[in-house]
Amino acid sequence: MCGIFGQLRPPGQQVDSLLLARMAAALEHRGPDARGLHLAGRVGLGIQRLRVIDLDTGDQPIFSEDGSIAVVLNGEIYNYLELRAQLHARGHRFSSAGDTEVIVHLYEEHGPDCVRHLHGMFAFALWDARRQQLLLARDRVGKKPLLYTLRDGVLTWASEMRALLQDETIPRRVDADSVDRYLTFGYVPAPRTALDGVRKLPAAHTLLIAPGGSRMERYWSLDYTAKLEGPPEELCARIRHELLEATRRRLVADVPVGAFLSGGIDSSAVVAAMAQLSSKPVRTFSIGFDDGAFDELPHARQVAERFGTIHEEFRVRADAARVIPRIVRHHGEPFADSSAIPSFYLAELTRRQVTVALNGDGGDESFAGYQRYVANMLAARLDVLPDPARGLGTALGRRLGSLGRESSPANRLRRVLGTLALDHGTRYARYISWFDAEQRGRLYTLEFAASLVGPPPEAELWGRWSAASGRSPLDRMLELDASTYLVDDLIAKIDIATMAHGLEARSPFLDHRLMQFAASIPAELKVRHGQKKWILRRALRPWLPGEILDRGKQGFSVPLASWLRGELRGWARDILLDPASRARGYFRDDAITELLARHDAGADGDAKRIYALAMLELWQREFVDSPVETLAAAA
Repeated sequence: MCGIFGQLRPPGQQVDSLLLARMAAALEHRGPDARGLHLAGRVGLGIQRLRVIDLDTGDQPIFSEDGSIAVVLNGEIYNYLELRAQLHARGHRFSSAGDTEVIVHLYEEHGPDCVRHLHGMFAFALWDARRQQLLLARDRVGKKPLLYTLRDGVLTWASEMRALLQDETIPRRVDADSVDRYLTFGYVPAPRTALDGVRKLPAAHTLLIAPGGSRMERYWSLDYTAKLEGPPEELCARIRHELLEATRRRLVADVPVGAFLSGGIDSSAVVAAMAQLSSKPVRTFSIGFDDGAFDELPHARQVAERFGTIHEEFRVRADAARVIPRIVRHHGEPFADSSAIPSFYLAELTRRQVTVALNGDGGDESFAGYQRYVANMLAARLDVLPDPARGLGTALGRRLGSLGRESSPANRLRRVLGTLALDHGTRYARYISWFDAEQRGRLYTLEFAASLVGPPPEAELWGRWSAASGRSPLDRMLELDASTYLVDDLIAKIDIATMAHGLEARSPFLDHRLMQFAASIPAELKVRHGQKKWILRRALRPWLPGEILDRGKQGFSVPLASWLRGELRGWARDILLDPASRARGYFRDDAITELLARHDAGADGDAKRIYALAMLELWQREFVDSPVETLAAAA
């Protein structure tokens, strides 16, 4: 796991070595073990390496036998041993014992299609001096990030925004349409970023820059069309087998390995698989809260005791908000998911003992673990009601305010009622929105609303819904979550939290073969009789106790509503009511004060919106208002 960076300039120009040095310094936290640079006239490749495999000979860049091809890799190639054997049989010679070198030789065999042979998590940059072409690539699921900007024939790329912005020629202009999307989803969806002209390379894509021009290509996507048949027990056995194999591939390392353990189904399943595959006790790490409604430590302890793990815990309190400026700095974009706070602390705790940590990310998106799946399907069953009845239900749900805790049964009913008159796609959009279209309309000033020039976020989401391969509403929700929320929120959150501390995160449920197998399981086996993850729970009964499998989903969240009425009340108000914040002209003053007052009065559903607005302002101060030198010094 590493941080990569570089620049390609037009023929006749030279890459600035001092720029590469600044970019390297800005990524040192991702790879504290070694720095590698390849500077060859108009191209420069660089890496900050975290040594995980091949500690002695694996430093990068890695070159072909004749030195004409150079590559830097962020990530791990899990099938590198099989690939090495195949390539060696075809006459390729290896100078290292690690995984990066297989990319060079696969490229020699297959060109840009080499990515189709790789099984792992990766973002890499490869320079072919003979053809004078550069290949950027990102893994199928989007585990590893890659940002880039192409201006005046100059391509600059990096693993994180603050490294990219060491190039002082990149304008730091806020993209208003990206802000609109951020407030809709809680993150900026790829390929956009919050800065105009800076883009994310989407998951499962390559970008080829060659003398004849540039070409971006998607090389993989999940397919929900073909469904498996057979008794559920056969599928359950296959689930256990696929999870074991995915976990086995992620245990290969030359450094200590552990696991995040929340006490939920997915992380517990990964620990169960690790215990079966490991000859030594598994090391597990958990995070908790003083608020019992959010604290999962008792459940994590139960799993740790069952498998005899070496277990460590950490508690997060409201003063943990002091870490938020660091989170903003590392993310490089406005990011509204408050679970980034415990994730950041958990990674810090875990890195004290191990260098690699497995986690349960991806189980919800493959096996239907969110309440919105059940709610959407329930609302779909009520589509048989006459239009006037459904319209009345929607009006009632929209008029009701937040009723206490956001996950309470009353609030769930309110959300179902509020979407009765909507179609499936619009209903899904409403469930995942932080600020829906109506709420954003009340929030924005006339000037900011007029600056939005692209289609609204809901229209883009509807386009994805219409193009999805799945036929059932559940399959379409899973497909969209896997390609949007999973990549740009959950995966980004864990990558930033772990790499901020030089920790490598591996996710067995994000194995693309396991995800494709899960996509082929009939939707009716994932949500059954109102129960989420029905088939996964059944598959894991030989491994996990009923107390873990049958309890409701708690989620890796923080007591944000109580924090924002208590210790963090002043923090939020100081940010949102600050004259500099109000002078930006994005939001109406009365809308902000009304939002804060409504939350003080008990509307828990507004807590995440207040936090989202605060994080947007903090990001703007850090990445738009601050000089580049401040970003470099902060690295």
